[in-house]
Amino acid sequence: MYQVFSYKERFKLFINIVFPVLLTQLALFSMSLFDIMMTGNVGASDLAGVAIGAGLWVPVYTGLSGILLSITPIVAQLVGGKKTENVSYTITQGIYVSIVMSLLVMILGAIALNPILGAMNLEPEVKHVAYYYLVTLGIGIVPLFAYTVIRCFIDALGHTRTSMIITLMSLPINVILNYLLIFGKFGFPALGGIGAGIASALTYWLIMIISLVIVTKKSPFNNYHLFKKFHPISFSKWKEILLIGVPIGLSIFFETSIFSAVTLLMSSFNTVTIAAHQVALNFASLLYMIPLSISMALTILVGYEVGAKRIKDAKQYAVLGIVCAVFLSSVCAVLLYFFRPEVAFLYTKEPEVISLTTAFLLYAIFFQLSDAIAAPIQGALRGYKDVNVTFILAFVSYWIIGLPIGYILANYTHFGAFGYWIGLICGLAAGAIGLAWRLLILQNKFMNSKSYNV
Repeated sequence: MYQVFSYKERFKLFINIVFPVLLTQLALFSMSLFDIMMTGNVGASDLAGVAIGAGLWVPVYTGLSGILLSITPIVAQLVGGKKTENVSYTITQGIYVSIVMSLLVMILGAIALNPILGAMNLEPEVKHVAYYYLVTLGIGIVPLFAYTVIRCFIDALGHTRTSMIITLMSLPINVILNYLLIFGKFGFPALGGIGAGIASALTYWLIMIISLVIVTKKSPFNNYHLFKKFHPISFSKWKEILLIGVPIGLSIFFETSIFSAVTLLMSSFNTVTIAAHQVALNFASLLYMIPLSISMALTILVGYEVGAKRIKDAKQYAVLGIVCAVFLSSVCAVLLYFFRPEVAFLYTKEPEVISLTTAFLLYAIFFQLSDAIAAPIQGALRGYKDVNVTFILAFVSYWIIGLPIGYILANYTHFGAFGYWIGLICGLAAGAIGLAWRLLILQNKFMNSKSYNV
């Protein structure tokens, strides 16, 4: 990371940060995407099972890994404030927190997984695939969360290209393992959707090992001497990580879990409807990687500038990120409108599923603009370490506004399953408005503070 002085330099640095983040997010997302797309070629039951499993796993993973995202603004502000001697200590404590969280997830999963799936009224084969997909995926929880901490360190230094390279190296291996274990090639058993869970878990271990080698052996990361010295557990540092991270994790959880809640409620519909809903939702989530990546880049850039007490620069990065996100998401929305049938065909060859997926994708278009505003603002707020209001807004907009509207429309109007999607759109729009209001207030507060350079 470094200071820039002109709009041209600022835009160039922004692109250098955000483009590798986008490729990294696309690669990570592609693991779930390939799980669903490849199992879709086995059959509707495997597709629905993996989709249900992924729907349950994503809010848990994104919510808990969101806690670890606090490492990014903490390290970015340390580097911006020239306090680099504290970085190694922070990363070690982050690893400790990630291990504890992983163990808690596995314990709670062992207790709650069967009851949750049992309450969903799934067909037996779909339930079987979903259960063992999640069980096998659990093998990779510890390395996945540990890698999240390491990646936050790498990204906070502005070296997002390194994270991109690590993830891109692992993606083809994930696809090959999927091919071997889902379809039973070259002597491996044909495990269907369950094989996708095993493949992803093995890939998570690979990502962690590669990242550990890089940050301990390669410059400039080895200048921070990570893991060279034993740091005992520090609950005071855990408190700092959690005070920033828990609100981040909760806001992400409230956002992602609303989609899982809708999936649970959609289980009253037939398997074709569930499959079509999950395919459309999966592709909408793919497009969300654009504003999400911009959000993560803004956390790095805004955090660095706030740490250096350059508030005017931090504000300019926030505006730049929002404008870029709106433009790119608008382009994606237009393309999605014209190519909905082709998108559905990528996931499945069953005519009924394709037809219904095409209809769901029409509603997914309206997700784009709300996400394009809300996600970058969230990233900028995290750069300021302002996280408490964000999670309150997330809860209210998604669970108090979005879900009730969706439930009423789905069960008491002619919209049926599409009613839930209309509710989601209303929740996302409400969240975007609330976050924009919060950012304006915060920026004015910092601009008027005598402790910062404007």
